[in-house]
Amino acid sequence: MARHRKPKQRTLTGSTARTAATLALASAASATAFDSTGHAEPALTPAQVKAKVDRLYHDAEVATEKYNGVREKADSSRRSLDRLRDEAARRTERLNASRDALGSLATAQYRAGAIDPSVQVALTSDPDRYLERAAIAERAGDRQAAAVAGMRQQLGRIAQLRAEADERLEELSSQQKDLRTHKAEIQNKIGAAEKLLSRLTAEQRARYARQDGHGAPAAAPARADRNDQNDQTDQTGRTGRTGRNAPRGGPVQAPGSRAGQAVSFAYGALGKPYVWGATGPSAFDCSGLTQAAWRSAGVSLPRTTYTQINAGQRVPRSQLAPGDLVFFYSGLSHVGLYIGNGQMIHAPRPGTPVRVAPIDQMPFAGATRPA
Repeated sequence: MARHRKPKQRTLTGSTARTAATLALASAASATAFDSTGHAEPALTPAQVKAKVDRLYHDAEVATEKYNGVREKADSSRRSLDRLRDEAARRTERLNASRDALGSLATAQYRAGAIDPSVQVALTSDPDRYLERAAIAERAGDRQAAAVAGMRQQLGRIAQLRAEADERLEELSSQQKDLRTHKAEIQNKIGAAEKLLSRLTAEQRARYARQDGHGAPAAAPARADRNDQNDQTDQTGRTGRTGRNAPRGGPVQAPGSRAGQAVSFAYGALGKPYVWGATGPSAFDCSGLTQAAWRSAGVSLPRTTYTQINAGQRVPRSQLAPGDLVFFYSGLSHVGLYIGNGQMIHAPRPGTPVRVAPIDQMPFAGATRPA
């Protein structure tokens, strides 16, 4: 039977080895170049950049409203924690005072009670006076028992307060963690948007800045807050003028003095920069602006868009009046203050100051008239 032998592997030597190595290196370089080309980010048109930037800013605004809501809860938890700690400290101070008083009384009783009461009656020169003092001591004993019971109640309440404070502290720690998460998300979204915008030419960036993020240019204000036109500077260093030309028929009268004050405040905020999480007076985000506007009229609104929509009477779009809050997107992530003639004043996004814009430039989600 023939024996099958495994063929020997020949070792490349000399010029043959050098040739093989050269081919291998060339092949690897080609593969690397191909792989790099395949993963390179494709060039985007200005329209595609704008669409991506709009989405990033929208997502950042959603995260901003979540951040605002968590921060409001964290502030409430912090205030509650401080109150609990203050009350526990006050009760502990009163408890210590009661302990000192009770200790002094117990010491006095111990010293006076070294001799049996019957012996004290027998030895006293004035039994009637002794009995009178004994009656007083008995009443003092009743008060002492009540004091002891009160101390026990105080101890129980202090323990309860400390347990509640521990719960609030745990809540606050969790909320602070959420704040850091939302803050990082916002910063990442805004950073990505700014990086995309840097691909555009200066003229294209300026054209984008004149828009509110959805293809619609900023509208002229319905009226000026003052007779003269004051230059106002946004956070990018550009200046703009409030303008006095009334769009589509002129200014509309607010239905009440409070709504009128809110609208007046919003006009006074024109040109101030958008800063996420800001509630004024020098900068605002969207819900921070509406909250500050109505606060100037003596009305307290919640902090976020998705809570502000429930802070008054819902009104249909056909019955909007100046001062109403107008909300956009299915998630209620944006809000503005209606000023009439289909216009609102709002804080659009980072890099764009507070200004007048048409309400039909974004998906309308509802409106509320604060009480």
